[in-house]
Amino acid sequence: MGGEGMETGEGARTAQGGVGTAGPGPASLALMERAQRRIPGGVNSPVRAARAVGGRPRFLRSGRGAYAVDADGREYVDWAMSYGPLILGHAHPAVVAAVTEAARHGTTFGAPTEAEVRLAETICERVPSVERVRLTSSGTEATMSALRLARAFTGRDDVIKFAGGYHGHADAFLVEAGSGVLSTGIPGSAGVPEDTVRHTVVVPYNDLAAVEEALRQRPAAAVFVEPVAGNMGVVAPLPGFLPGLRALCDRYGALLVFDEVITGFRVARGGAQERYGVRPDLTTMGKIVGGGMPVGAFGGRADILSLLAPEGTVFQAGTLSGNPLAMAAGLATLGELDRPGTYEGLERTAAALAQGLEEAAREAGVALYVARVGSMLTPFFRAGSVTNLDDVRASDTAAYARFYHAMADRGVLLPPSPFECLFVSTAHGDEEVERTLEAARPAMRAAAGGA
Repeated sequence: MGGEGMETGEGARTAQGGVGTAGPGPASLALMERAQRRIPGGVNSPVRAARAVGGRPRFLRSGRGAYAVDADGREYVDWAMSYGPLILGHAHPAVVAAVTEAARHGTTFGAPTEAEVRLAETICERVPSVERVRLTSSGTEATMSALRLARAFTGRDDVIKFAGGYHGHADAFLVEAGSGVLSTGIPGSAGVPEDTVRHTVVVPYNDLAAVEEALRQRPAAAVFVEPVAGNMGVVAPLPGFLPGLRALCDRYGALLVFDEVITGFRVARGGAQERYGVRPDLTTMGKIVGGGMPVGAFGGRADILSLLAPEGTVFQAGTLSGNPLAMAAGLATLGELDRPGTYEGLERTAAALAQGLEEAAREAGVALYVARVGSMLTPFFRAGSVTNLDDVRASDTAAYARFYHAMADRGVLLPPSPFECLFVSTAHGDEEVERTLEAARPAMRAAAGGA
């Protein structure tokens, strides 16, 4: 597994055009030492610690377009893109201008604003299944609230989710599959009571038979699904899977909830539900809808949303919900995405990157399957496609770790985990793809265990 001292040849280019050394530089290492004294693990979200790939994280200080610069001044082509929100790239001028203008008028009010109404209207216009929407400050809040709402609407307690799917860190969703193919979940984190997750049933992704068996045994309030899995890496729905879920939910009286925190406004203008032509009862959103600011949203059928307080009896609240800065960033981002050819351009860039990575792997004699839907993709070091968590786990994670470090040392930043997505932005183009593939050819040899 690659580490800070791995020899990789050329180093990462600095912002001034010089050459860096392998591994995080002294400024990043010093910051990590300071951070670990005051922040658990030195990070405020676990994947940032880069433990899945070994070594230590590079602290970033700035970004512009498709590039990020670390604390030591090294510049990278950034494909992590803050795990999805930055579909326009870092510091897009329209987003920066919108947030700056909003801040001049005040950063928060604890009262309704016109910007909240405008963003709600924009979401409902783009996503036809969302007739009404409630804004939150994070995707976790959105999914947690959607579950509470589904339980209230159906009068049922159980919820079905898929192995490898992630819906935020609320207790009911921090669940691992039990020993059977169909099993009640077991706590996936210390501090989550077994009694809390006994109402959560975990089934394999892309397995309609398991979903039907679960619904027959345990009438559920809802089936929560990432319509394109993105939290075990990209795993696409098999043909018929999403329509099958819709039919099963209708048959057994459960609500179908699409978690589009990642896919919303990314894989199509109206999200995955537009791309696949399936209409859920509830949808959760985040990331792009806030243009890089902390945000979340959940919405759906008007009759379900009417249960939310103050109209109904389902309580949900948040001091910073509908924050003016996040609303401004979200509106600016969605506006830019409406430019003609935007999604076609994202698709072309992502396809070129995926094809180039697979070609580089073949040249190096490395087994690689690049899973891609729209502008999100994951390179799995394995032969053959992936359809569920078991397939994902069968990939060579040590090879990915070596590849990650070799790419970073050549000026290309990937997610520090083999089970995350690379995200293409409108700021990425032919030059960034070319630079990435130039780095990938020797990095694939490193992934195979060579120099």
